[in-house]
Amino acid sequence: MGKIIKVGMADMAVSSDSSDMLITYALGSCVGVSIYDPDKKVGGLIHVMLPSSDKFKADPRSPKFADTGIPAIVEDIIKIGGRKNKLIAKIAGGAQMFASSAKSKSSVLNIGKRNVEAVKENLKKLNIPIIAEDTGANYARTMEFYLEDGRVLIKTIGKGEKVL
Repeated sequence: MGKIIKVGMADMAVSSDSSDMLITYALGSCVGVSIYDPDKKVGGLIHVMLPSSDKFKADPRSPKFADTGIPAIVEDIIKIGGRKNKLIAKIAGGAQMFASSAKSKSSVLNIGKRNVEAVKENLKKLNIPIIAEDTGANYARTMEFYLEDGRVLIKTIGKGEKVL
């Protein structure tokens, strides 16, 4: 096994070393996105916190937002040898972590759902198919992304593990 690369909240990392594993913790309403070129065995992982940078003075490459971070990580993956037309994605997270009253069930307050929708929309704009996902519900996830084969291991407290 190569390096374990930790991806913090509102962070991203890429690697061209097929023995590396990228990991992000505590995906509650946030969404983890692994993007991978299976032939070149290069990819990246981003921990998206919010759907849009529209109302913020954000860095145009900020990994905090789906609309800035996803294009930025794709650009970084291409720089290290990934091919845009071969990229695939797997996503996890987007939970509704706190119960809301009946009056506030709108998606405006469900940031997890809005994050998932924004991630999907931004991947679609870039023609990157989502081949697996583990999103929604009301629990946090840890996401491990293995570059040797593109597998993503989702770990949850009390819910076990699953491979995407």
